[in-house]
Amino acid sequence: MISRRVPEAVIRRLPKYYAKLCELEAQGVIRISSMQLSQKMGLNASQIRQDLNYFGGFGQQGYGYIVENLRENLGDILGLFKSRTMVIVGCGNIGCALANYSDFARCGFSIIKMFDKNKNLVGEKIGDIQVEDIDFLGEFLSKNKVDIGVIAVPKQCAQSIADIFIQKGVKGIWNFAPVDIEAKDTVIEDVRLNDSLFALNYKMINEIYD
Repeated sequence: MISRRVPEAVIRRLPKYYAKLCELEAQGVIRISSMQLSQKMGLNASQIRQDLNYFGGFGQQGYGYIVENLRENLGDILGLFKSRTMVIVGCGNIGCALANYSDFARCGFSIIKMFDKNKNLVGEKIGDIQVEDIDFLGEFLSKNKVDIGVIAVPKQCAQSIADIFIQKGVKGIWNFAPVDIEAKDTVIEDVRLNDSLFALNYKMINEIYD
């Protein structure tokens, strides 16, 4: 358990560090300094050191970081070595894309069921995931341990789905609906596709090269 609160910006950078370290390890890189890592990631070396110091540092001055060890430590911090079960509500484009994304399983996130209101989809499979009637979502959550609920429905339906997740004790909600979810004692991660696209467009207009 981390003894001090980690800033949101640091949390957002952790997956980027992890992905880069996986890439470096696959390339056979054994050791890397914060300066070398900063050059590969377009970040400031002191920023990297400050970020990692929230969790213990992991490196040695003048020696740098052992890539494999740092990757394993960050994976542990991110909880990637613990299995998590997920259900997806909504079998539209986003829901189907998530169901077919194989990297989730490799990182320990297992999608065990999908739900939709479209009766024509009930009983079908998207990838390897069977689709159930949305009317049985609450019953399924009562009988099965689900760590993360994924909301991939239109915004007018999102809160009612979130309410079912919260009522049934799901601790994490990954929300793709373009609306803010009201929740208590539940961790919410909102994914705003428009926000990312608009930010990209701004950077293009202003020629900002990260």
